[in-house]
Amino acid sequence: MNKSRSPQNLAKMLAYILGHRPDEFGLFPNGGGYVRIKDLLKALHEEEGWGYVNESHLREVLLTTPAPAFEIEARRVRALKREALAVEPAPERPPKLLYAHVRRRAYPWVHVNGIHPSAHPQVVLAAQRDQAERLGRRIDPDPVILTVNVHAAEGQGVAFARFGAGWFLADQIPAGCFSGPPVVPDPAEEARKPRPRENGSERPATPGSFMMDMERAAGSAVPESLKRRTRRGGKIDPKRLKRGKWSREQPPWKKN
Repeated sequence: MNKSRSPQNLAKMLAYILGHRPDEFGLFPNGGGYVRIKDLLKALHEEEGWGYVNESHLREVLLTTPAPAFEIEARRVRALKREALAVEPAPERPPKLLYAHVRRRAYPWVHVNGIHPSAHPQVVLAAQRDQAERLGRRIDPDPVILTVNVHAAEGQGVAFARFGAGWFLADQIPAGCFSGPPVVPDPAEEARKPRPRENGSERPATPGSFMMDMERAAGSAVPESLKRRTRRGGKIDPKRLKRGKWSREQPPWKKN
């Protein structure tokens, strides 16, 4: 590892991100101060000169740096000293409009059910649209950006908390408190929906089964006795259908 990629330089960068300004990099620690390693790596890869970093480099810092400023637990990482985390004075009110991001595939569900936390402990809202787009591209190449009406959300009991510079957090945003593009059905979901048959009949409850129209199959009227038999749950010998009608002729073995 050359000088610019030394564990010491990475250690300093991680101490700043995790211990001082996670908001500057679009990271939102949970109540214990942890962020997911994959979220940290995505944020680092957006910065010039840090695109090479992977999880093995983080662990190398832990092994080679005296008194590292962070710790790793499972797939999460946090700063050991979090007292210096930037705390911006909260304004009297958040802006009238805030911006949220969702996966395009999840948008039809969100449109009906509201915005709920997914990748972060709470719903993350940005004061600027480009901030929401930056964060959205970490989870979807083409995210849907939603415009949240703060007044409408507060009217339904939503409380907004400020985090760092230009970010706000909320437990959830109810449906009807935000706007977005028209909902386009997912082609894959549409393909899975059952379609009515051409003759208007419903699909059978059991795949591969069908209801037999005995009169059409026989080519002539079905004897009433056989109709009663099928209504009672009886079975009809398929060989009798192959002749194309309900023949009353005696079988060859009975003629003599």
